[in-house]
Amino acid sequence: MTTRLAMWSGPRNISTAMMRSWGNRPDAIVCDEPLYAHYLQVTGLDHPGAAETIASHEADWRNVVAWLTGPLPEGKSVFYQKHMAHHLLPNIDLDWLASLTNCFLIREPREMITSLIEFIPEPRVEDTGLPQQIQIFELIREQTGSIPPVVDSRDVLENPRSVLEKLCQRVDLDFTEAMLQWPPGFRDTDGVWAKHWYAKVEHTTTFAPYRAKPDPVPTSLQNVLAECNQLYEQLHQHRITAG
Repeated sequence: MTTRLAMWSGPRNISTAMMRSWGNRPDAIVCDEPLYAHYLQVTGLDHPGAAETIASHEADWRNVVAWLTGPLPEGKSVFYQKHMAHHLLPNIDLDWLASLTNCFLIREPREMITSLIEFIPEPRVEDTGLPQQIQIFELIREQTGSIPPVVDSRDVLENPRSVLEKLCQRVDLDFTEAMLQWPPGFRDTDGVWAKHWYAKVEHTTTFAPYRAKPDPVPTSLQNVLAECNQLYEQLHQHRITAG
């Protein structure tokens, strides 16, 4: 049995640490934001390493989707796909999502925004991925008739074993201790943008304990924060809890 697990996240979450966790499973392969090059090419946004990303990664979403839904290497049965939800642009057909096991990774908006502005000083709501997460969530719920798995980064950091065990149960996979620890450093599967975005996770070997991030959101972004909070709560109420 093959499981293609798409984890739809927003930026400045623990998405790369989650990719490390799943990538340490002996039965798994992983990919890092496979739609990023297409997203940058279409939007023209000036992200760190944008030109190199477009030049180094597949920018045709159809080719990306063919790979994401294609066969896995021999001996592998899990394909963990780290996705940024906002990379799923309106021009991309969504039919292929039905062939994936779709999950959602969220983070409290104030903490996410105050981290994101270190890279994008004036983020829009759509830059947070939350509107797109809601869109995908509702599509999958309608298609499957059930609520797809949602995990909050704080819950994972506070009790990684329990939350990951429950997530694995929800997607019909066995939990393995290998998901709780991994070697430090970059990976061949990391995008070329890793040098710009992964400075902290490069040195990790496990999920770091949760630490509150009390930084205030700038006044100019209070409307963005308010809208993000409303979207976040729609997903947060469905999250897997450790208890």
